[in-house]
Amino acid sequence: MARASRPVYVISIAASLAGCHPRTLRIYEEEGLVDPVRTETNIRLYSDDDLRRVRAIRYLTQVRGVNLAGVKLLLQLRDIGDLLEEIAGSWDDEETGGPGTGTARF
Repeated sequence: MARASRPVYVISIAASLAGCHPRTLRIYEEEGLVDPVRTETNIRLYSDDDLRRVRAIRYLTQVRGVNLAGVKLLLQLRDIGDLLEEIAGSWDDEETGGPGTGTARF
């Protein structure tokens, strides 16, 4: 299993790494936006890929003002890899003040 897709973080650690509250991760799961692995004892485990997805969702909701239904639609319509690359490019442009500052294409 690739390192990025290996589920290793419990919800409290994952939330801390993603910069959100554990309840936020539960809401994203309830909405079908993330799907953490469950252990035999029903503990959620998140991978680095899951955390990238959570950060992208948080960016779309907090910076771009997209609601969760809109995020879900974007994730259904677009390949997640392409969408994450575009968002990462947007982050880079905003941090450097470069071209495309403040505008992400979806």
